[in-house]
Amino acid sequence: MVDLFAALYVNFEYDSSAPFVKQVFLHPASASRIVLPDGRYMAYKERGVSADRARFSIIAPHTFLSSRLAGIPGVKDSLLEEFGIHLLTYDLPGFGESDPHPKRTLESSAIDMSYLADALGVDKFWVIGYSSGSKHAWAALRYIPDRLAGAAMFAPMVNPYDPMMTKEERRRTWIKWTRKRKFMYFLAQSFPRFLGFFYQRSFLSGKHGQIDRWLSLSLGNRDKALLEDPIYEEFWQRDVEESIRQGNVKPFVEEAALQVSNWGFSLVDLKLQKRKYNRKNVLNWLKAIFTETQEYEGFLGPIHIWQGMDDTVVPPSMTDFVHRVLPGAAVHKLPYEGHFTYIYFCDECHRQIFTTLFGTPQGPLRLGVSLEVDPSILEDNAEQ
Repeated sequence: MVDLFAALYVNFEYDSSAPFVKQVFLHPASASRIVLPDGRYMAYKERGVSADRARFSIIAPHTFLSSRLAGIPGVKDSLLEEFGIHLLTYDLPGFGESDPHPKRTLESSAIDMSYLADALGVDKFWVIGYSSGSKHAWAALRYIPDRLAGAAMFAPMVNPYDPMMTKEERRRTWIKWTRKRKFMYFLAQSFPRFLGFFYQRSFLSGKHGQIDRWLSLSLGNRDKALLEDPIYEEFWQRDVEESIRQGNVKPFVEEAALQVSNWGFSLVDLKLQKRKYNRKNVLNWLKAIFTETQEYEGFLGPIHIWQGMDDTVVPPSMTDFVHRVLPGAAVHKLPYEGHFTYIYFCDECHRQIFTTLFGTPQGPLRLGVSLEVDPSILEDNAEQ
């Protein structure tokens, strides 16, 4: 079996013209950390205004082969200050300076997020999900909805084997992917332990490389141009170095397997709808009939999705599927944008995003001023 994978690896990866690449550098530990109830350490990073002065708090779980350093790539501190945003990022278990989790699930991921918010004095927060990091945002919507003010998703990845996808939705998604990427999904679903063979020969090899080759991505021209920009290259290499600092393949295998395994919930569970009561439970059924207040289930807050129409990493067909299942989500289609070009190092884009989510910037709170949630916002979302 090992010989077979070695042959496949050579077939997929060998390139005699590949330029010399520099070695990965191990940086001194520098993260702030909290201790979770089970004794694990979680590393985090704060940007923007302090939690007690924030009009809006954002927590952003990172993607595969990334770390707490990513956040919203290239967002300026001055813009966070202008909108009164407290941006909180963290290392997933086993990534960066966070301890591994021996029994990691998407539910435990959401609970870790709530513990981090508690430790830093954050009550309600927005969650940002980008690409493969979106599964942690989806999990937060499912398992800790009361903590969330809303969700902002960018090229949100879902389980490519989701049984709710139609044959046409699945076809339009899978046709955009390279042979090796399809093969890696197959391994992650059926033989995840063999993923380590490929990871140790790519991003865990001790040498830097290209993200599109490492993750088997097919990219459009605008994404390729961005990846060649020295600013992006410096950011990407530092983020990778932090991501793999523990040198352990297991967290990456876990992350890949989580993407394609049973999540423990369906996206339809997030759909805002009137609560249905089982008539066998007579008391609850009678209460639903005679009470004036209608109870809802699903996620009550706003969900915004930004999707590049030239994205071949998370194709638009995947967002079409999400919107079919969650018709209340607001979808912002971005012509000519790829997977990286809208959210990475784009000042105008970041301003557009914050304006869409938060309205006119009003700066940070004055100390002693409390925020009140406008109940009409929840009513409008319920009506949708």
